[in-house]
Amino acid sequence: METIRTKCLIIGSGPAGYTAAIYTSRANLSPVMYVGHQPGGQLTTTTEIENFPGYHNGITGSEMMDDLHKQATRFGADVRNGIITEVDFSKRPFTAKADDGIEIVADTVIISTGATARYLGLSDEDKYKGLGVSACATCDGFFYRGKKVAVVGGGDTACEEALYLSNIAAKVYMIVRKDFLRASKVMQRRVFEKENIEVLFNTVTSGLFGEDGLEGATLTEFMGTDKEKTYSLPVDGFFLAIGHTPNTDLFKGQIALDEAGYIITEAHTSLTNVPGVFAAGDVADPRYRQAITAAGSGCKAALDAERYLTELG
Repeated sequence: METIRTKCLIIGSGPAGYTAAIYTSRANLSPVMYVGHQPGGQLTTTTEIENFPGYHNGITGSEMMDDLHKQATRFGADVRNGIITEVDFSKRPFTAKADDGIEIVADTVIISTGATARYLGLSDEDKYKGLGVSACATCDGFFYRGKKVAVVGGGDTACEEALYLSNIAAKVYMIVRKDFLRASKVMQRRVFEKENIEVLFNTVTSGLFGEDGLEGATLTEFMGTDKEKTYSLPVDGFFLAIGHTPNTDLFKGQIALDEAGYIITEAHTSLTNVPGVFAAGDVADPRYRQAITAAGSGCKAALDAERYLTELG
């Protein structure tokens, strides 16, 4: 087995991983990055990004990740296609194994594996991703100004997404499979007080439709024992707000995770409970999940890793 040695291994890409690669490269840490299952992260599924500073005309997610990739490699980052399949944080230096058969020995590790949005599992969801289907109202809500949209979910996140969209869209439907909202009382009150939000209880989505893009959803409402009604709801946007799953299976038993599986970091830092292992981006952020906050946390992780190595001597 081939073994490579590095001062910093970065697991995962996206804004967090690439920013960490840029900073650690410029600090002469000669980082090795494995981009993971989805090179560039969730942003590569976003057609247009208009809220990232510096891109006044907007940019696609794939183009932004390509820019970050070029910037990282320009400063010497060793960016590799592939997946880290095994890690050992029990002793230093840390070791990891990749699916290309290479073992990596690293003084520090930055984890930026991100989180995966949960979808309903409909075949139509993939068809309309970027064409009406989104898992981020903050990212894509602007494109539905004055239009009709639907939000799937009944928790606090769904209510937050619906409230955000209600200030942009003409009409917001909340599709809730139960006969109640799981959200906190204060969030429920805000939703019910919004005139342009309509909650569709006891309702599930059975399909999506549209020619050149999303035009609506097929819904089924359960009206009691053995009674149901299926109908079409015309909407321009369909937002999933049923949660995210952090990509941390690889690290279970290696570092501290919270009940939802997110990596626990020390307040205002990227430090995990294992000295020398740092976390950045959505993998440690169940709250914001934005490209700009992920990039900022990638910077913090790189600075923390550099400081750790300096103090280690």
